[in-house]
Amino acid sequence: MSESLRNDGRIWVPDGFDESRDAADIPESERDYYLERKYPAFGNLVPRDVASRNAKTVVDQGKGVGPLKNGVYLDFADAIGRLGKEAIAAKYGNLFDMYERITGEDPYSSPMRIYPATHYTMGGLWVDYELQSNLPGLFCVGEANFSDHGANRLGASALMQGLADGYFVLPYTIGNYLADQLGDAPMSTDEPAFAGVEAEVQDRTNRWLATKGTKSVDYYHRELGKLVWNYIGMERDANGLEKAISEIPALKAEFYKNVRVLGDGESLNQSLEKAGRVADFFELAELKARDSLAREESCGGHFRVEHQDAEGEAKRDDENFQHVAAWEWNGEDAVQTRHQEELEFNYVKPSTRSYK
Repeated sequence: MSESLRNDGRIWVPDGFDESRDAADIPESERDYYLERKYPAFGNLVPRDVASRNAKTVVDQGKGVGPLKNGVYLDFADAIGRLGKEAIAAKYGNLFDMYERITGEDPYSSPMRIYPATHYTMGGLWVDYELQSNLPGLFCVGEANFSDHGANRLGASALMQGLADGYFVLPYTIGNYLADQLGDAPMSTDEPAFAGVEAEVQDRTNRWLATKGTKSVDYYHRELGKLVWNYIGMERDANGLEKAISEIPALKAEFYKNVRVLGDGESLNQSLEKAGRVADFFELAELKARDSLAREESCGGHFRVEHQDAEGEAKRDDENFQHVAAWEWNGEDAVQTRHQEELEFNYVKPSTRSYK
C-alpha cells in the first residue's frame, strides 16, 4: 500500500496474539504502537526504511499478524473518529477500495494488514553536473542517476528529484550538448554501428527462444527475489551478503541454461521481454550485494547488522565512508571495479539523525 497512508494511519501489533478476536476488538492496553513508542518525535512518520525495518523486527519477535504472521496493522480508527469517514475517503478512497478488492476486508471498520518490504536500491548511473553520463549524449534524469539517491528514503524525495532534474536542470544543460550538433546531418541507419546492435539483439532473442528449458522466467524471477529478500533486504550482514554473492551467479547460470521462453520473436512477447529484464536483475542483485558488503557501516537505507548502536539504530562511519562509490563494468564474466569519489562538506557537516 502507498506510504501516504502513514500520514493518518497508526501502526501497531498485538502484545499477545489471539486469533479468536477481531483486530478492532483488541483493547488499547494490548496494542503495541511500536513506532510511536520507539520514535516519539516522529511516530508513524519515520523514514520508510526505519518503518520497514521495525516492522520486520516485531514480526521476527512473533508479533506478526495475518495468515502468514508476517504483517502489522495499519489502523485508521483514530483518524476516522477525528476527521470523519468522508474526509478519509476523500484522501485515500482509491487505496481503500483497492485493499478491499484484494482482501475482502473493509479498512474503514478493520485495520489494514500490511507487511514490510524494501523500497529502493537508491543508486543509479554516474552523471556530471549537466546530467550527462559517461557516454556522450546519454543524459540520465531523476531516480535513474545517483545524485540524490540518499534522499529517496524520505517520502516524495524521489518525485522531487525527477521534477528538479526535468524542470530546472536538463532544459538548461542538454542544449550545451545539442548545440555542437547544429548543422550535422542525422546519422544514417546504414552505419555499421546500427547493424551491429541489431545483430546483437537478434542473437540474444534467438538464444532465449532456443533454450527450451523446463522452468519459466517467473520461476527465476521469484528465486532471485528470495535471495535478494533474505540476504540483501532491509538489513544485511557479511555472511548473508557473501552467500548471495555465491548463489546469485549459480542461479544466473541455471537461468541461461534452463529457462523456457514461450512465444516467438516476431510479435509482442511479454515472456521474452521479461527474460531480458530478469537477466538485468541478476546483474543488479550481484552488484547490490557486492556494494553492500564493501560498505562497512549503517547509514540511511543501508543497514548492516554488525554496525548498530545499543538501541538498534544505524551506526555511521563518516571517517571511512564519506564518499560516493561508482562501479565500472568490465564485462559479463569479469570482476567489476569499484571507484570512490570523496565528498567534501564545507557548510553542513554530516551527522547522525535521531527520530526519537
